[in-house]
Order: sequence, then structure tokens, then C-alpha cells
Amino acid sequence: MRKTAYIIIATVLVVLIIAGALASVYLSNHTTSSTTSSSGQIQVVAAENFWGSLITQLGGTRVSVLSIVSDPNADPHEYESNTADAIAIANASLVIVNGAGYDDWALKLIAASNTPHQVVLNVQKLINQPTGANPHFWYSPTYVNETVNAMYQDLVSIDPTHAAYYKQQYAALNASLGVYNARIAEIKQQFGGVKVAATEDIFAYLATPCGLDLVSPAAFMEAVSEGNDPPAQSIVQFQNLITNGTVAVLVYNSQTVTPLTQNIEAQATQQGIPIVPITETIQPPTATFQDWMNSQLIDLQNALNQQAHGK
Repeated sequence: MRKTAYIIIATVLVVLIIAGALASVYLSNHTTSSTTSSSGQIQVVAAENFWGSLITQLGGTRVSVLSIVSDPNADPHEYESNTADAIAIANASLVIVNGAGYDDWALKLIAASNTPHQVVLNVQKLINQPTGANPHFWYSPTYVNETVNAMYQDLVSIDPTHAAYYKQQYAALNASLGVYNARIAEIKQQFGGVKVAATEDIFAYLATPCGLDLVSPAAFMEAVSEGNDPPAQSIVQFQNLITNGTVAVLVYNSQTVTPLTQNIEAQATQQGIPIVPITETIQPPTATFQDWMNSQLIDLQNALNQQAHGK
């Protein structure tokens, strides 16, 4: 009997030890501070890699950033979230979304997770734009500057101990963004008032600061951006702009191609109109936001220069 009692006691102790170990693992996985990971870094999720690049540069070594939409071969408008996205968002201290219908999937995951003390930066709300607005806010240098400032403020509020570090990062990023802002000013000085066309309204936010006259039909650009068929009249108007030599260049969204946009591109090529490809997400994905933007601006500047000199 005594031996049996010892065996029972020993078995109970083993069970308690195992249960305690499992509980410890569970707690370590589920009660880690919502502000930082076990490494001390702030967990950040950006719905798209253009915002992800900026917060990565701002946060430096203090952040761990996941950019969800980053595939250069996919249309971001058609992205469908998955379980990994839901887990990442639920565990993040800071989530950055574009808003304006561009990434509703992310907003649904944020609402479903309802993570306590989580900071959500919605760019659309930050810049006070309606839900139905042109959602390509990252093509506006003004909106980019406002968003970067908000990112900086959010990092300081989450991790005030390292405020001085974030201030240094913020200054460095602003200096780096100055390069692409300077090129925008240069294009405006050189080609202000020149008429251009674009297959999508993604370019509208950049055409204005560049001083370019975007004359392609708004109904056409908006419809293509939303994956809809443009009104017939807008198609005819666009084709006339191409065939009669009204526009100097055609800005072409190479990431959301349709038979109709391919037809417009072919017509522009036949007319000797330079094509300037742009993308919705950073390409290559390893580039920084400002290097990507500057590269596209260089292509635009070269195309405008080509037309100006009749070559």
C-alpha cells in the first residue's frame, strides 16, 4: 500500500510539473506586453509596403515591421487576407492602414481582434478624406509628410523612453525624402503646364505638385482604378487625346493591366508618345519608398524631356 501511495504521489507531482511548464509557456506566449516583443521591439503591421517602408525607416532598430501587401506582380485592390495576417494584426502594437476602401480587409481584421491599447493609424482619417476619395494617398508628397509625422508621434507615444532616438530617425527620413521632393519641384519648373495622360487616377496626386496638366478623362481613370468598365464616351475621349497628339506622355499603371489599358498603351506607342510605367506598391520590394518614388520621377522627367526635344 505504501509503495502504491508513493507511486500515486510521484505521478501527481509529475503531472503538476508538466502543467506548470505548459502554463508558463502559455503565459509567455499570451501575456507579453502589447507594446513590445520579447526582443524589446515594437511590433508594427503596415497593410501595404509603401507605408511599411516609411515606418521601418522611422523606427529603425526599435521596430519590427511586417508589410502585408508587397507582391509586385499582384493588384493590391484584389488582395485577400489570410489567417497569418489576422494573427499579425492581433499581435501588433501599431497598425497602419491606407483607408478609403483600399484595404478594408485590414480594417475588418483590426475590428475582429480588438487588441487592447493597439494604436491604429488610418491615413484616410488622418488627412480628413472621405471614404470615396481617390485612395492613392502615398502619391501625394503632402499626404506622405503628414503621415510620416503621425507615424513619428505614434512611435513616441508607444515608446516614450526612446523619444530622442525617434527624433533623430525622423530628421534623417525627412532629409532623405527631400531628394524626391526636390525632383518634383524641378519637374514643375521645367515642364509646368505640359499636358499628360494616365490610365488611372493613381497619378493624380503626383501630377498636381509636378505642375502637369492631367487631361485624361477622370471617369476613365477612376473606373480602371476600381476595376470597372469606363464609360464609352470617356474611352473615345482618351483615344482622341492620344491620336491627336494632345499629350506629351502616357503614365501607365503596370501593376493593374487590362485589355483596355493595353490598347491605350499600344495606341500611344504608335503615336510616338513615351510611356512612363508606375506601380502601386514599391518595386523592387527591397527598395525604400523614396528611392522607388525618385526612380519613377526620373523616368517621368526623362520622358518629358524626350518629348520636349522631339526625340
